[in-house]
Amino acid sequence: MTELTDVLRRHVITAEPGTPAAPGAVALVARGDRVEVAAVGTREAGGGAPMRRDSIFRIASIGKPLTAAAVMMLVDDGLIALDDEVRRWLPELAAPMVVRLPDSAVDDVVPADRPITVEDLLTFRAGYGFPSDFSLPAVQPLFSELKQGPPMPQTLPGPDEWMATLSCIPMLGQPGEFWLYNTCSDIQGVLVARVTGRSFPDFLAERLFGPLGMADTGFHVPAAEFDRFTSFYRPDPAEESGMRLVDAPGGQWSSAPAFPSGSGGMVSTVDDWYAFARMLLAGGTFGGRRLLSADSVRLMSTDHLTAQQRAAGTLFLSGQGWGFGGSVDVNATDPWTTPGRYGWVGGSGTTAHIDPATGMTAIMLTQLEMSGPVPATPMHEFWKYAASATAKAAAGTAKTASGTTEPASATTETADRS
Repeated sequence: MTELTDVLRRHVITAEPGTPAAPGAVALVARGDRVEVAAVGTREAGGGAPMRRDSIFRIASIGKPLTAAAVMMLVDDGLIALDDEVRRWLPELAAPMVVRLPDSAVDDVVPADRPITVEDLLTFRAGYGFPSDFSLPAVQPLFSELKQGPPMPQTLPGPDEWMATLSCIPMLGQPGEFWLYNTCSDIQGVLVARVTGRSFPDFLAERLFGPLGMADTGFHVPAAEFDRFTSFYRPDPAEESGMRLVDAPGGQWSSAPAFPSGSGGMVSTVDDWYAFARMLLAGGTFGGRRLLSADSVRLMSTDHLTAQQRAAGTLFLSGQGWGFGGSVDVNATDPWTTPGRYGWVGGSGTTAHIDPATGMTAIMLTQLEMSGPVPATPMHEFWKYAASATAKAAAGTAKTASGTTEPASATTETADRS
């Protein structure tokens, strides 16, 4: 049993007293040519098929960096610019209204004081999304009308109808004023489709997933791959197991959705996301082909928020900053945080980060929904392990450079059904 396997078994399969444990998990930790992968547990609760390295998960919000990368490809192509006003392609947002104060009623509004830009969408400062206070009146329509929240792909209308609904919901703040979570990634997906004249999934398949070999990443799972698709659960104290089934392989992700959600609608595997991570760590290249400019990668993984905006978003950010599509560590406040570490977590129980300073990639996928925006102990323990493994690898490399030992280059893969 590897150390990574032991971490997953202790903090995912068994979890903490009084809390449900995910039926299974797959994790990958890499630095340079050292790659460790572990798969533990089963793809559904109560036994059944063992989890495998190629198991497919609903990745939720760790799809946000993929969405941001698609937008930056359009910037690199010269089709859009960061300071472009999005109303050219999203006329529904041509004259948005903003609640007078964050706690104002939804009909107490004023006009936006400037147009929304592409950069506003990428930095989550366009005025749409979730604040730390979910009780604010202007937040409620995001749930009731826009169907934001835990992804349910088959419940959403097409992009045009979705945008028409969005246009009737007031913004919570003026463009550039607040960092607000989630909604901007969905708008980004619509923007990509409108700018290119192609569907968002088709663009991703051609420009990102295909070149990276991300064959299992998309917005639904074909029936032929259901035997690799995990079931999805939500904590529920009323159930004897502490969880209830939310979606099975033949459910919400079994067919292409009308609205391909850039905020949380994708499925993927650890190796697919690892390919994306390797491209980012290589400054936008993969297999000798440039997919993103080095400047675009740098902008994605640079904090763009003010200290006040980071503080207001603490519920989600936990003190981190925000790049494009993911958070950016700004201080070494925990054993696993390193200034510049970029990535995010998904409400479906997923986490994926890269650390440009060390070349580390750390990905963990489970099928148990998070109980809130704050990552729980299993993610903390996984991050701590990844940071420790990276430090050990760095120490080994340093010894090699001094001539005292040989490098250990390997791919380690383990599977554990218990």
